[in-house]
Amino acid sequence: MKIAVVFDTPHAGWEDPDFKREVEAGVEEAEYEVAEALIAKGHDVFMIGLHEDLRHLLDRLEGFRPDLVFNCCEAFRGQSRYDYAVAAVLEMHGYGYTGSPPTALLVARNKSMSKKMLAYHGIRVPEFAVFHTGVDLVRPSELRFPLIVKPLLEDASVGIAQSSVVEDDESLAERVRFIHEQFHQAAIVEELIEGRELYVGLIGNENPEILPIVEMTFGRIPRRERRIATYKAKWDEEYRQRQGIKNVFARRISESTMAKIRDTCVTAFHALWLQDYGRLDLRLTHDHEVYVLEVNPNPFISFGHDLANAAEKAGMDYNSFIQRIVDEAAARYGSSQ
Repeated sequence: MKIAVVFDTPHAGWEDPDFKREVEAGVEEAEYEVAEALIAKGHDVFMIGLHEDLRHLLDRLEGFRPDLVFNCCEAFRGQSRYDYAVAAVLEMHGYGYTGSPPTALLVARNKSMSKKMLAYHGIRVPEFAVFHTGVDLVRPSELRFPLIVKPLLEDASVGIAQSSVVEDDESLAERVRFIHEQFHQAAIVEELIEGRELYVGLIGNENPEILPIVEMTFGRIPRRERRIATYKAKWDEEYRQRQGIKNVFARRISESTMAKIRDTCVTAFHALWLQDYGRLDLRLTHDHEVYVLEVNPNPFISFGHDLANAAEKAGMDYNSFIQRIVDEAAARYGSSQ
């Protein structure tokens, strides 16, 4: 197939040959690894880096005329909340693309909206409230401490630290102000769900396949700290090594609990209109209840990271994993290799 790999890039003015040199040099970026996998599978690959000019994107697509766009965009003009708009542009101009549609990207980005929709479908989510800038902070009585405060529209644990967990109204107000001032958006305040931190990847569409479950284990995190997936716990390798934090394949999950997880994840996948692949962040409580913390329709698919590792555990090497995404998208559009 002729496949255009579209992604956000800081490199203004770079064209396909510039990005191909990065691929050949083995630079570790998800879009380069995706392109390398597609080339290895025999596809005609054209790389289009989106900096801040949508006209550039559309001109390059018109010149290449791809059979499919592999959408690797995570942001536009440095704002992750605009990832949905790139999918919308592709859709409005008639290009078939991999991954979720703009509706899924937009709804999942808003933690309040997505939780309301999940709850409507009978899925357990934490109790929560949203506090906007300039509005008096009055905690609803059903929202009981401890609570965790997050930016409403960020992902990848951006804005989440140990200080995000609050135990009283004074600390709550302080952390909400921090979110308003640092991230210029509303804060969502959630009931803190204690339990195992699980990441469930899915691939497919009508009947998506559940990939082997990944669990974040918290190693030597001191008792005085909360076992939560902070930004440092996810992305700071030095901190992870120092604290013994690891992402491993989950064990000791009973068949009945697995069935509950599977039903929850598939229901959520369809409820929020995900396509081709996605990831859910869960908490599994001591009494085997499954809570959905986040739904990610645009998860990190880089080689050596959770979703790719789960696919490999399921029998797909990286090239086959990327090809599977292409196959799922192509089937939706009624095309084939």
